[in-house]
Amino acid sequence: MTAPSELIVEADGGSRGNPGPAGYGAVVLDPATGETLAERAEYIGVATNNVAEYKGLVAGLQAARELFPDAAVHVRMDSKLVVEQMSGRWKIKHPDMKPLAAEAARVFPAGRVRYEWIPRERNKHADRLANEAMDAGRRGEQWTPSATAPRPAPAADLAAARGAAGDATAGAARARAALAGSRPEPEGLFAPDAARASLAAAAEADRDAAAGTSLTTATGTSLTTATEADRDAAAGTSLTTATGTDRDAATATGIATAAGDFEAEAAHAPAARPAAPASQGWAGPDMGAPATFVLLRHGETALTPEKRFSGSGGADPELSAAGRRQAEAVAAALAARGTIQEIVSSPLTRCRQTAEAVATRLGLDVRIENGLRETDFGAWEGLTFAEVRERHKDDLDAWLASPKAAPTGGGESFATVARRVAATRDRLTAAYAGRTVLLVTHVTPIKTLIRLALGAPPESLFRMELSAASISAVAYYGDGNASVRLLNDTSHLR
Repeated sequence: MTAPSELIVEADGGSRGNPGPAGYGAVVLDPATGETLAERAEYIGVATNNVAEYKGLVAGLQAARELFPDAAVHVRMDSKLVVEQMSGRWKIKHPDMKPLAAEAARVFPAGRVRYEWIPRERNKHADRLANEAMDAGRRGEQWTPSATAPRPAPAADLAAARGAAGDATAGAARARAALAGSRPEPEGLFAPDAARASLAAAAEADRDAAAGTSLTTATGTSLTTATEADRDAAAGTSLTTATGTDRDAATATGIATAAGDFEAEAAHAPAARPAAPASQGWAGPDMGAPATFVLLRHGETALTPEKRFSGSGGADPELSAAGRRQAEAVAAALAARGTIQEIVSSPLTRCRQTAEAVATRLGLDVRIENGLRETDFGAWEGLTFAEVRERHKDDLDAWLASPKAAPTGGGESFATVARRVAATRDRLTAAYAGRTVLLVTHVTPIKTLIRLALGAPPESLFRMELSAASISAVAYYGDGNASVRLLNDTSHLR
């Protein structure tokens, strides 16, 4: 064939345990026809997701050089970390990544390689190869190409499948038919088997048929509030959720998931499941894998057990000894579950310290996001609820009565925080579509994300329990719908 001026390399890697049994996959494509020119995959033993992703990149670049050493290369990956680091925008801190990044940089001259982040659903070929390699390793075998495995559709077919501008439903359906493949059901952190069918249905539903159903929970049940707010905490700290359970039992456990016990998911599903036939009642456009936000409240500071207002407008306390132990415990739990692919943190010290404990265990970098900071509580910073009641009774009553009321001294209202958090959510869901991202933040931002996902009123902020170092989770789909998967899990602290 005629040497192309540019090749496409798509690469991916996965680890079932992070670190755990790992493998990578890479494919070299002709940009004009979409034809597969080369495939590479390998089981690499125990490693992290990011190490596997980097090894996939190196293998893909080497395969491209073997084919056409003088071509330019367009690398497409769903690893934001690798793309940003190889593009020079993020620093490479982890010692396991530095030699791999250097090796990748040596394959082609820097000016001939460009990097692009793509959603996971657009990286299915490399993802499939990585899973095939991990499956082969589990059997004690080397990876070999599968003659029956689906290949990407030619570029012309994909272009035709996109359909007319604005016809998203028909375009997605035609694209799915053109690809003629399959994909895993939407899976993120802690999606239980009992709930997964409903989650998939919600993600793929025909929205016209589902008109009037603005939110689908995993079981269709509504959350029941069980206690009044404990106003001593910054944004209220008392909710027990229940799915048909006795309220006292819900209080004792601190959390009820949408469909019972959660199941820890691998970062990459081991096998794709066939898409539902279009004739089924809930069939609709393939929304792809959701962006899943695992919401981690920071560990305790000296102010936490005293239930003092601690926002972004006063002191910036660090973790206490208890808080550091909590951070290590949650880091171990998340490493065992093995699904976190990115970490984003509030800029405040207590969150950064908690995030770094997790990042060290997982071999990931931490991105700082200012929009995840806690509410500015103005003159109430450092005070208990009782002290605020004594000194600023009228302002406190107004704050409790309206989300538009700000704390004394020019702090932020909950309405202001909600706008900030919603804008941050939108940026992050766009940046991390199809990824599982740990957001290390505070009481009010987490409760706000939960409230907005449920479509609950502002006063629900005062009816949620959110313990230090607790884990919650929300999945965000491509059509804008959300699914709350977990709230206030503290099992890792027991």
